[in-house]
Amino acid sequence: MQNDNLKSYLNLHLIVFIWGFTAILGALITITADALVWYRMFFAAVFLALFLVFKKQSFRIPLKSFLKLIFVGLLIALHWIFFFKAIHVSNVSITLSVFSLGAFFASILEPLFYGRKVLWYEVFFGLIIIAGLALIMKVEINYLDGMLYALASIILGVLFTLMNGKLIADHDPSVISFYEFLAGVAFITIYFLFQGKFTLDFFVLTANNWILILILASVCTAYAFTASVKVMQKLTPYTVMLTTNLEPVYGIVLAYFILGGKEKMSFEFYIGALIIVITVILNGAIKHYQKGKTV
Repeated sequence: MQNDNLKSYLNLHLIVFIWGFTAILGALITITADALVWYRMFFAAVFLALFLVFKKQSFRIPLKSFLKLIFVGLLIALHWIFFFKAIHVSNVSITLSVFSLGAFFASILEPLFYGRKVLWYEVFFGLIIIAGLALIMKVEINYLDGMLYALASIILGVLFTLMNGKLIADHDPSVISFYEFLAGVAFITIYFLFQGKFTLDFFVLTANNWILILILASVCTAYAFTASVKVMQKLTPYTVMLTTNLEPVYGIVLAYFILGGKEKMSFEFYIGALIIVITVILNGAIKHYQKGKTV
């Protein structure tokens, strides 16, 4: 049992590392953010469809749930478009530092969504996170546009995560993701058709872009999602949540060493980012302690 838990824990770190690498791929792929998301969701849906067929799993889902998945798919598409747009107009480090605000927004929106009380320490930690972000914004004001795109992205990310939290209770995660990715592709396709963007040039990409997009769609999207669900069978939600909070750390470190150049930020930036990460981890630790007291 301990060996299984250790294996799952190491696998979880690999998944979080892959999620951190997603931002690097977004910076390396040289197409627009909306086109990138179209390719990502299209190929991820294809890979998940092949996976479900291989597992001989039914694609059937109630109409009411299907309509909800369409809406969530739109949120996911917009979330990723803003995410990659933030990276393109700023950089990976700025984008991921703003993404650390996700824990704060979740602490505010989750009580409204699930009807529980707002916890004082979550709000307190949220204010500290905002202070850390304010420090970053003060010294990196040239990246304000990127911060705003990242802010819109993380708010949408929290919203679709909360909605998926309810949908997953009744449906298979792989089936949910398949329909959400498909819906996202449909919405972006309709937008492209109205904009006249679906031309032959749209499908003409460099070999490097094709390779990076396929890695993004398969390893960083289809695989990472199904693997993250699997480790939940062995690890506690607290362990998963706490480890996931390391995504900005992995992403910023990877960006520094792989991309260099504009990823090298000021000293104040790293102080602000460190404040944010430590606060998020402390929030998770207190949640674990409070949960232990109620058991």
